[in-house]
Amino acid sequence: MSRAARVRAETVAAGKAFLRRRTAVFFTFFFPAIIILIFGVLIRTAGGSGGVFTEPPGYYVPGYLAVVVLFTPLSRVGSEVARHREGNRFEKLATTPLRRWEWLLGQTLVNVAVIGVAAAGILVLAVAGAGASVRFSPLLIPFVALGTALFCGFGALLGRLADSQDGVIAASNGIALPILFLSETFVPPSLLPAWLPLWLSPLTYFSRGVRAVAYRPEGTLASSQVPGATASAEANLAIVAVLAVAFFLAGAVAIPETD
Repeated sequence: MSRAARVRAETVAAGKAFLRRRTAVFFTFFFPAIIILIFGVLIRTAGGSGGVFTEPPGYYVPGYLAVVVLFTPLSRVGSEVARHREGNRFEKLATTPLRRWEWLLGQTLVNVAVIGVAAAGILVLAVAGAGASVRFSPLLIPFVALGTALFCGFGALLGRLADSQDGVIAASNGIALPILFLSETFVPPSLLPAWLPLWLSPLTYFSRGVRAVAYRPEGTLASSQVPGATASAEANLAIVAVLAVAFFLAGAVAIPETD
């Protein structure tokens, strides 16, 4: 069996496994919709004199996307690694031609597809429900895909370090929640202490890039009219790409051959 065939077979198997878990499917799409409903519809974000959730609705689009790009890969891939470890499945896989990075690539491709669909729905809800002004740029596709790959690698690391599936869920939530709100998503940098190293969070570069390419400030026809917006998006996309490769490789190495 060729390498491409092995990856394809693992991707199909991982996709079917995801679809069989109806609760996971439901909350993958329901959770970000609830976030938009709370922040964008009930709280009604709008421009103001400053503070939390007083920016224009379009400002928070990177945060809405970050919810699914961050939480889903961390919990899904981390839990999958922990599940395989508990069932000694990696020891069985070690007797097959499937490499560890091929297994992780198959898991990543499924997550990219699922989160891509969820992200499209999020953008529609943000525009229709929250009244966000969004520019649907082609650059959003690589941002979502690479951001998902980044946190799939991160999730593999969590799955290797945690001692159980419950440990993975607890660790992923404990790590994801601070990252979500300290990465220039829902809280503007001006409201945070100047000494806080926001640059350490991988999600910061995702948020900055998505905001640069998709956010359409009031008084402009498109985000491309904002000075430096395109350059900022491309620079942050390059950083996200480098981090995605680094975390993916680290995750692949962390996956045990035996346990």
